[in-house]
Amino acid sequence: MKKWIIRIIVLLLILVTAAALYAVYQMRSRGFWRSPSYETEPPTLPALKSPAVLVFSKTQQFIHKEAIPAAEALIQNLGEKHGWSVYITENGAIHNDADLAQFDVLFWNNVTGDVLNQEQQAAFKRYLENGGGWVGVHGSGDTSGTWQWFNEKIIGANFIGHPMNPQYQTATVHTENPSEVITQHLAGQWQHNDEWYSYDKSPRLTGATVLATIDETTYSPMFFKENISMGEDHPVIWKRCINQGRALYSSLGHTAEAYATPAYKTILEQSLHWAMTSDQCSNSH
Repeated sequence: MKKWIIRIIVLLLILVTAAALYAVYQMRSRGFWRSPSYETEPPTLPALKSPAVLVFSKTQQFIHKEAIPAAEALIQNLGEKHGWSVYITENGAIHNDADLAQFDVLFWNNVTGDVLNQEQQAAFKRYLENGGGWVGVHGSGDTSGTWQWFNEKIIGANFIGHPMNPQYQTATVHTENPSEVITQHLAGQWQHNDEWYSYDKSPRLTGATVLATIDETTYSPMFFKENISMGEDHPVIWKRCINQGRALYSSLGHTAEAYATPAYKTILEQSLHWAMTSDQCSNSH
């Protein structure tokens, strides 16, 4: 009898251990519990013609496995449509003065965590302040990383979470300024299904120009039992000048389906046009 009890206990321990190892594997495959790593050798760039778009998709935390390839495909299609050169990489070392100078705009595709070392961060900052363009989507607004300049000057608010009850919801989005070229194709209000990010404050308070807000009465802003609502002013797309440069962030884009939505495809298309060509920041300080 004792032998059977011991065997059952051993079997249970094996099953529990296997389940724990599987859970760890699943979490690591999604990007969690990884030590930061930084590339030091940049990739060799092909010949690029202007305008050129760098699509950067490195992750150090959560990996948006479905959204990243969907966004990459969309930018490639836009490149073919408009004659842009599109270069895709996860190599953070491409953030150096010589390589960044080859690009009219940087598209950060669901980038998460601390992906650049201090030298690469400095090159990014110089690029943007001296007139470069940046567009970031969804995960790229996760401010849990330690790069304070990016968190404060680019995003301008701290990410606090997204709903889990349920995680994906269709909600009403309001267009802030109907005459804004990036969103002028949209109705005054429109429906979109996504994972809705909340921040500790409106980026409007840190000088951002808000392009779209979400109506919190049309979805449940609950992280399990915690209410993470932002109230009446809950921006989801905003832009700002960084000295002479241009930065635009959209919190939309967790799912692959988002990048097949006509409204969102046009938002990103117009955002890239604005970031690579607008001169409205040329006299900003």
